[in-house]
Amino acid sequence: MIDHTGINVSSLARSRPFYESVLATLGYGVRRAMEDAVGFGAREPQPGDDPHGDFWISEGPPFTPRCHMAFRATSEAQVLAFHRAALAAGGQDNGAPGLRTRYHPRYYAAFVFDPDGYNIEAVFHESGPGAAAA
Repeated sequence: MIDHTGINVSSLARSRPFYESVLATLGYGVRRAMEDAVGFGAREPQPGDDPHGDFWISEGPPFTPRCHMAFRATSEAQVLAFHRAALAAGGQDNGAPGLRTRYHPRYYAAFVFDPDGYNIEAVFHESGPGAAAA
C-alpha cells in the first residue's frame, strides 16, 4: 500500500549509522545516499520496489509529536537481532522482544526509541492458529 515514507532526524551523521545497523537485521541496506538524506530498502529488491528505498531519513527538525514506525520481520530471531542492534547503536529500550497478544495471538515484537525519540518496532506476525482471527 505505501511505496515509501520517511522521517526527519536532528543529525544524519548520528542517525544514519543507527539505522544502517538496525535495519540490516531485517534485510535492509542503503539504497541511495544524498548530502541531507538516506534511503533504505531491501537488499534484495522485489519487482516494483522503489529503486531508491522505501524508508528515508532526512536531516531536519524531528516531527512533533514523534511518530511510531513498525518494520516487518520474518522471524522471531530477526526481532531479537533488531532489538540488540538498536540498543548497541544507542537506542533506548521501549519494550523487550516478546509476544503482544493484545494485538493478536502471534504478534511478536520489540520496541526501541531511536536517537531522536521515535518509537520504532520490529514485528513478526507468525502464522498459526488464531493469527488471522484478530
